[in-house]
Amino acid sequence: MKKIFLIAAMAFGFTMASGAFVEAAAQQHTVKVEHKKGWSHRKKYGVIGAGAGAATGALISKHHARGAVIGGVVGGASGYLLGRHKDKKYPYRRTYKTKKTVH
Repeated sequence: MKKIFLIAAMAFGFTMASGAFVEAAAQQHTVKVEHKKGWSHRKKYGVIGAGAGAATGALISKHHARGAVIGGVVGGASGYLLGRHKDKKYPYRRTYKTKKTVH
């Protein structure tokens, strides 16, 4: 039973961490150019921190599921705070993605 919780917690942690890096985009065909904002530093760092904290908490704690939950919360909160600091320090350095599609 412990192994199942460990595997589930690690899978959840890796899924959250990989979601920040992988962008699955479907092809769309429209003529106008859309400007889409990228993720803010707060959101990006919060997701990465939650995934890393969950994986680390599951590996370190005796009670893997509880450790993963606590690690995810602490990692997400600390990542959010780091990202918020970076957003305040560099307010105009937002990345914008342009999507050109034909209808």
